[in-house]
Amino acid sequence: MEHIGLLSGRGEPGAQRCEEVLQRQPLAWTIVRASVFNQNFSEYFLLEPVRSGLVAFPAGAIAEPFIDVEDVADVAVAALTDDRHRGQVYEVTGPRLLTFAQAVGEIAAATGLPVRYIPVSPAAYAAALTTHAGVPEAEAAMLAGLFATIFDGRNAYLSDGVQRALGRPPREFRDYVTATASTGVWNPPSSRVDQSSSSVARR
Repeated sequence: MEHIGLLSGRGEPGAQRCEEVLQRQPLAWTIVRASVFNQNFSEYFLLEPVRSGLVAFPAGAIAEPFIDVEDVADVAVAALTDDRHRGQVYEVTGPRLLTFAQAVGEIAAATGLPVRYIPVSPAAYAAALTTHAGVPEAEAAMLAGLFATIFDGRNAYLSDGVQRALGRPPREFRDYVTATASTGVWNPPSSRVDQSSSSVARR
């Protein structure tokens, strides 16, 4: 193995320890240190809260430079296919700082759905994960602790990793929202069923 690429997380102590271990190894490496993904709102743990109309999350009013996973993938491919990226740490973010309230507001505006964000404490979030999502207590506490750490303000700044690695600016959160809204993924379940039925009828 000649070259290792590591996808890391901004402001995460565990991720930082992994980076340090990799950097001590006698081989070539590239580190891609990413901010929170846009696609968490449409493909992961924030999807169902968006569909329900209420995103309760322990981020307060902290701003985050959400990044599109397509940008992360493009940087990773470049890093592993071009030797000039060896030994580089690319901290990749989107081009804009957004609070969770602003991000959810953009989704609401694009979909026309009544989606809102409310900040909750890490303890309340952990309790909700355990009670309503069936997440084991230890895992819920770990996740709540991680979010409390990375959303304490330490990551509320922009980085130029995408520009340095690819020679272009990162994708806009608003463009992601517009494209994703057009798929109907955020619509309530009944709306998605209706749309599917209409599509079948048109065929």
